[in-house]
Amino acid sequence: MLKIVLYFFVFSILLVIVFRFVPVPVTILMIQRCVEQKMDGKEMKLEKDWVPLSDISNYLQLAVVTSEDQNFLFHHGIDFLAIEKAMKYNEKQQKRRKHPRTHGASTISQQCAKNTFLFPARNFIRKGLEVYFTILIEVLWSKQHIMEVYLNVIEMGDGIYGAEAAAHQYFHTHAKNLTAGQAALIAACLPNPIKFNAGAPTAYILKRQAFILNQMNLWGGRLDYNMKDDDE
Repeated sequence: MLKIVLYFFVFSILLVIVFRFVPVPVTILMIQRCVEQKMDGKEMKLEKDWVPLSDISNYLQLAVVTSEDQNFLFHHGIDFLAIEKAMKYNEKQQKRRKHPRTHGASTISQQCAKNTFLFPARNFIRKGLEVYFTILIEVLWSKQHIMEVYLNVIEMGDGIYGAEAAAHQYFHTHAKNLTAGQAALIAACLPNPIKFNAGAPTAYILKRQAFILNQMNLWGGRLDYNMKDDDE
């Protein structure tokens, strides 16, 4: 048993180091979605095109930070303040609503770790592994590389993965050419990319887009990775 644990630690660390230099070829979620499509009698669809962070619009980088994880540049993978706020909000919702809405507190680093290395599931084992891989990538990768991997592997539609594929699918352009409005639409759909479509936004998505654009303006319209160093 001890050898198995040791092999896991060695393998996981080596894998994280490899993906620091090599694009992630495929994820467990991508494979699972293909199987689900096949079982549903649909044509298997897996569109992705890895591009470096320099070829992904800074607007999209800013949009996902302002909508998903505003402390991304400052935390070390786990945002304990966001967790505390989410717990208090969810507790109030449980008391006040018959159908309560819940808020999560997963950071971009956690989502990146989950999407890249793990299987889709909701249990303590998967959550523990998520924390473990989050710490690994925070130690071994830069914030820029975490963002690059995140925006290349994240699900952005039915069979659509990553910024470049999403830009082609919804706006017939490249990820580096996405406008602020287009980036905000993509970010607005991320909580449920299968249900929502950035190319055909609902009133709810347009409302979220407006909120994200406002937050982007408050951030100065650009994500500056040196903000972390300036703060320190």
